[in-house]
Amino acid sequence: GPRARARTMLHEGEVAFVALGWSEHPLPSSYDEAAAWLARTGRFWQEWLKHGTFPDHPWRAHLQRSALTLKGLTYTPSGAMIAAATTSLPETPGGDRNWDYRYSWIRDSTFMLWALYTLGFDEEANDFFYFVADVVEAEEGQLQVMYGVGGESKLVEQELEHLSGYDHARPVRIGNGAYNQRQHDVWGAVLDSIYLHTRSRDQLPDRLWPIIKRQVDAALAHWREPDSGIWEVRGEPRHFTSSKVMCWVAADRGARLARIRADDATAIRWEAAAGEVHADICANGLDRRGVFVQHYDTEALDASVLLMPLVRFLPPDDRRIRDTVLAIAEELTEEGLVLRYRVGETDDGFSGEEGTFTICSFWLVSALVEIGELARARGLCEKLLSYASPLALYAEQLDPITGRHLGNFPQAFTHLALINAVVHIITAERRLELRVLAQEPELDRPGSTL
Repeated sequence: GPRARARTMLHEGEVAFVALGWSEHPLPSSYDEAAAWLARTGRFWQEWLKHGTFPDHPWRAHLQRSALTLKGLTYTPSGAMIAAATTSLPETPGGDRNWDYRYSWIRDSTFMLWALYTLGFDEEANDFFYFVADVVEAEEGQLQVMYGVGGESKLVEQELEHLSGYDHARPVRIGNGAYNQRQHDVWGAVLDSIYLHTRSRDQLPDRLWPIIKRQVDAALAHWREPDSGIWEVRGEPRHFTSSKVMCWVAADRGARLARIRADDATAIRWEAAAGEVHADICANGLDRRGVFVQHYDTEALDASVLLMPLVRFLPPDDRRIRDTVLAIAEELTEEGLVLRYRVGETDDGFSGEEGTFTICSFWLVSALVEIGELARARGLCEKLLSYASPLALYAEQLDPITGRHLGNFPQAFTHLALINAVVHIITAERRLELRVLAQEPELDRPGSTL
């Protein structure tokens, strides 16, 4: 049936091996051959790590493990990176928030490129960038939020009623119905990725200009409309603040790229549009105390607005940014770890609770560094790193009481956010050391993050 069993007795000095495979590759036929393959595998990954650039810091191993994880989640033939290697691992024990994450999300692209370029893995960054560029070029402006590893666009969601998942959770799903949602952050993710790639190369390839124009124009055509937001809620579409911010990113980065191309007329037009989006967000996305909220029709908080200082929507010392970051740190946390939102305040189409989102907790680390709260950021980062699995891996969520990992595993977005947070702290600490050595009185903010 579904089992494979064997039992043997080993005496001192004896060896044995077992090999399970479902692949076109042959299996080892002896212990010596299996041991040789394991040794060769270890050498390969050690050699691959040597191509990276890692700071001499106590957290270096976490950066290395995250880099290995991202490489392991990458499909080499296309360069696509999947969000996680699993499907239907529950976000709440026994709950129904169980999703298939074996796909490549466009919104991961900016964080992915920033992380890989920062750690010195330019080849992998280029492979992923051109996977995104190929997909975007083929879609001609009708961009989805996610694709299959080969660029597949139809990811129809199904429930496998004959199966139960981890810890008897149901339903088990394959496919992901969010693929055809309207999520307006995708245009900003693409444009920020192109801008980051261009800066890393000091040139803008001609092939990318038509893609840029289509994506910026699409963002400007739709930014006033409601959408499903970064969290892919299955309730009523809303005017999500973070979605508007990423539409601003699309216009802002598009204008910068137009300047690089010396297309001043287009740059002026897009700069004006970016200003209009910016003003709309500042007029409608704040609550009565001056804190940015989840969407225009609520005063509920949402961790996605932690991206605002990272994408440079406002300066980190702007009172609205500082108050927003501190409000999330104090009001949208459980045991110091960050929730995406309060499920009782958000119509996401489901009932029940969920764990804290580890991505969001690492975003808070980066945001705290941005607003000058370095000690607080370091304390939170140390706490988060202590929750790592024995192999220094992270699932999507954490139970704030027990530290149990919840949701799909390992999750790329979490490791991307970890790299961003750790590098933020290391950069800030080194700048502080330089200030002290130079006897300069004030600590500058860290440099560009995304």
